[in-house]
Amino acid sequence: MTIGGDRPDGGAAATELETDLCVIGAGSGGLSVAAGAVQMGARTVLIERDRMGGDCLNVGCVPSKALLAAANAAIAWTKAGSFGLATQAPEIDFARVHAHVHDVIAQIAPHDSVQRFEGLGVQVIKAEARFLDGRHVQAGPMRIRARRFVIATGSRPSLPPIPGLDTVRVETNETIFERTELPAHLLVVGGGPIGVELAQAFRRLGARVSLVEQAAILPRDDPELVDVVRHQLVADGIDLREGVAVHAVQPAGGAGTRVTALLADGTRLEASDLLIATGRTPAVDGLGLEAAGVRHGLAGIETDARLRTSNRRIFAIGDVAGGPAFTHVAGYHAGVAIKNILFRLPAKVRNRALPWVTYTMPELAHVGLTERAARDAHGSVRVLRWSFADNDRARAERCLTGLVKVVVRPDGRIVGASIVGRQAGELLAVWTLAISQNLKIGAVANLIAPYPTLGEVNKRAAGSYFVPMLFGERTRWIVRFLARFG
Repeated sequence: MTIGGDRPDGGAAATELETDLCVIGAGSGGLSVAAGAVQMGARTVLIERDRMGGDCLNVGCVPSKALLAAANAAIAWTKAGSFGLATQAPEIDFARVHAHVHDVIAQIAPHDSVQRFEGLGVQVIKAEARFLDGRHVQAGPMRIRARRFVIATGSRPSLPPIPGLDTVRVETNETIFERTELPAHLLVVGGGPIGVELAQAFRRLGARVSLVEQAAILPRDDPELVDVVRHQLVADGIDLREGVAVHAVQPAGGAGTRVTALLADGTRLEASDLLIATGRTPAVDGLGLEAAGVRHGLAGIETDARLRTSNRRIFAIGDVAGGPAFTHVAGYHAGVAIKNILFRLPAKVRNRALPWVTYTMPELAHVGLTERAARDAHGSVRVLRWSFADNDRARAERCLTGLVKVVVRPDGRIVGASIVGRQAGELLAVWTLAISQNLKIGAVANLIAPYPTLGEVNKRAAGSYFVPMLFGERTRWIVRFLARFG
């Protein structure tokens, strides 16, 4: 129901809108909440100040994976000789690569559009949202009173306090996909998933690339498998520098060189372009959270396991809630929030089976506990491994670089899995299911995997758990004993 009212600042009359649910932010999490709620019968308002689809569609997951696809296609010729094919290196037209990336965005955009959501029955307001108090939000001329709110505003790139950063042009994931010219020499600062993926993509598309990380690349993943990715980055020709910080940057005047980085080890790096990929900051500016009684800090909005904020009428999901910054986490949070808001179920976030993938080539995928974390949590564990080099499909396609590593408790309960190799993200699904359902290793070992598929690496890794028992002296004694009876 919409009623008239005065503006809080005493100006012209504002329009007040009453609704069941008001969602702030039209990224993946907010869109999932809005679509689900309205189709379940809740009156739903969705507020977005920028582009529908949020970071994932416009400046994150979608364009980065489209760019990586182009990059991997560009180097496919390097393997052609192994298959008896003669070919030459492709000529890369980066303007057309840019067009490809934005064509992919355009194909997906209608699914996230204002028109689609209005067609579902959501009232979409394109404006900046600001809480007036714990029950009201101002969005343009509209004042919304809702029974419940969901904040899904995501995050933005975080720039480190490097002296001189304000004196040079800085690219982030919000700007890099607008380029129509290939950088001559791209300096990437930050060795997390974003930095590593984009470093490899631009290198494979023909740019010189230097990657600087003050610690080690991909620190959240299993070091044994990260080393496989590290080796490939170096093999691709990336100038990889780990364990060294950037002390300062400054403009450079040489031909084709616009930035000089001064490193902690005393060396200087000159590049044409600078990409900062050092982390994310929850997007809470301008929301008026103090007026709503919502506590927040540098890590984001504080929530309990049910994603409720300090104001129990307001929920926060996705990046803004300070959790793992993945699109699929925002989608998972959306489901938890809907259960709490619409059905009053005490659903809680459980990250025990949270997967993630870094889309380098080879891909690096993980779910559950790493080997180190599992030993800290459970003491004695068993580690199972299976190499892609021992898989017939991998041999046929000459993609032998890869490894499955599974961590199980002594009783066979699966607590973690990591995969590095071709299609690692796809192969991880079976382990994610197993951990989420608290399965033992026999459940995967007993799968019938079609031959020949890469999926057999999972079955083989699981089956290796039983090798000491099946082929040990005890089993041989039983077989010999039973043979006596005919």
